[in-house]
Amino acid sequence: MTDFDIGKRLKAVREGRGLSQRQLAQRAGVTNGQISMIEQNKISPSVSNLKKILDGIPMGLSDFFAEDSADEPKTFYRHADLVDIGTPAIYGPEATATKLSLLRVGKPGTHTLMMLHETYEPGADTGQRLYSHEGEEAGIVISGQIEITVGEEVALLGPGDAYIFDSRRPHRFRNPADVACILISACTPPTF
Repeated sequence: MTDFDIGKRLKAVREGRGLSQRQLAQRAGVTNGQISMIEQNKISPSVSNLKKILDGIPMGLSDFFAEDSADEPKTFYRHADLVDIGTPAIYGPEATATKLSLLRVGKPGTHTLMMLHETYEPGADTGQRLYSHEGEEAGIVISGQIEITVGEEVALLGPGDAYIFDSRRPHRFRNPADVACILISACTPPTF
């Protein structure tokens, strides 16, 4: 993603949805000058600002950063077919990106559900700051342990344990154990 042109991509997505800069700005609660400056690559938006703008489309960060493909959606995927959706782009720079892997099943923009194969190495953390997004998410721990904070609730889950919550509630995932944690999760709609 080193050569990813955020301005060009935002303009293409905005125009593809038939929105003017002014309409998108109004939906996102930002100025149309800010949209213009981003599209011209004169300013680089923070992750939270980009998410706010994309919420006005609506489009998730993972879909925004995914490469477009003309391929037809597939039904079956091998592990090697799963796409890393870029941890820092989703959770921000405080996420322990080298210790956290989020692999998406399927092609962005074609499904109303996002499935992830998540691996949290020992010490992996989505960041001290709790995050939130539109939708609902659920998951089942396959191996290891994961500490999940949702609002004021905190739980340490192990193999076979599961969770489900409204993703608008601030949340955080952290692996405090000395072995990797693998979980399978789903989010609908795919908004983050």
